[in-house]
Amino acid sequence: MSRVVHLVLEDDTVFTGESFGAQREGWGEVVFNTTMTGYQEVLTDPSYAGQMVALTYPLVGNYGINRTDFESRRIQASALIVRQHCDLPSHSTSDMTLHAFLEEYNVPGISGIDTRALTRRLRTSGVMMGLLTFDDPDTARQKLADLPRYDNLDLVSTVTTQDGYSWDGSETAGYPTTPPPAGVRRILVTDVGLKYNILRLLHSRGCEVVAVPATTPADVMLGMQPSGLLLSPGPGDPELLGDIVDNVRQLIGHVPIMGICLGHQLTARALGARTYKLKFGHRGGNHPVKDLESGRVHITAQNHGYAVDADNLPAGLEVSQINLNDNTVEGLRHRELPLFTIQYHSEASPGPKDNEYLFDRFLAMVDDAKPAGRSA
Repeated sequence: MSRVVHLVLEDDTVFTGESFGAQREGWGEVVFNTTMTGYQEVLTDPSYAGQMVALTYPLVGNYGINRTDFESRRIQASALIVRQHCDLPSHSTSDMTLHAFLEEYNVPGISGIDTRALTRRLRTSGVMMGLLTFDDPDTARQKLADLPRYDNLDLVSTVTTQDGYSWDGSETAGYPTTPPPAGVRRILVTDVGLKYNILRLLHSRGCEVVAVPATTPADVMLGMQPSGLLLSPGPGDPELLGDIVDNVRQLIGHVPIMGICLGHQLTARALGARTYKLKFGHRGGNHPVKDLESGRVHITAQNHGYAVDADNLPAGLEVSQINLNDNTVEGLRHRELPLFTIQYHSEASPGPKDNEYLFDRFLAMVDDAKPAGRSA
């Protein structure tokens, strides 16, 4: 039987609904996502670590959960907030309900609240901390005030792989110990919160794909003789990741680099750019991005709360794409080095797939570059 549960926000707003999933408290930064499908991919996206995700689409769970659409090993979001969840999914690949999925990974959920009102509040006031609780709201407010803030947490350390692995359709333990075969591109993916679809798309393009922990030293990575390096998406504030930024700085100029989302921000900071927090971030599958060279507009999938400051970019780095909703930076490229970055998710999953061409652009850059370990 469902229990009454409260979502308490740090501005003292309270939403009361029904508990589903794990019967426990949850807390984190409350954010909203505007995609209509793909709740399984959203829940397992490491970029949502430390966040309570509100889905704006009113009915969630109607096609169930399957065993193939995971984007990481587990649910990463700290809680799920929906208007209505479906207990009777209908899809040929469904293995379990959304409720059972949350229960399996010990993640709480709340349903039956006005997610439109919650979204309007976040758009007006900005993202804020929240607590999902069975306590009375007054008790919850004090508890929330004592909890750590999202902005102060190193969440990458909680989501990165502890051991490197190769990807051949699934994880295979261990690093390569020999040079890549002739004609094969060895792509290292730094796991600051990677989504499996990055690995799938690189592997489908004939690459030898190796995922490495976020703190892997630059000399270790270069010792693997990579053809290219992809810096993955991930959660949290890049300003807290100084050690990783320093490591990226040592790699720039020695291997072609593509950065996605947090990887984009880390690369920018490694080159001397600044980042800042957005009011309520970009999360969804319908964000328009304009390529400044071609003038073409792409519809993109996004999930980030921080952005690169376009003012006073370091020498050699230029803005290549912008967001048409708020003119924030969506892409950077270097005029001299084999390096480009994007703020959105070219791997999408759950979509749209419009920007998978960027993996081809990256691999073309890899093919044109000098061998790994030599300056560009």
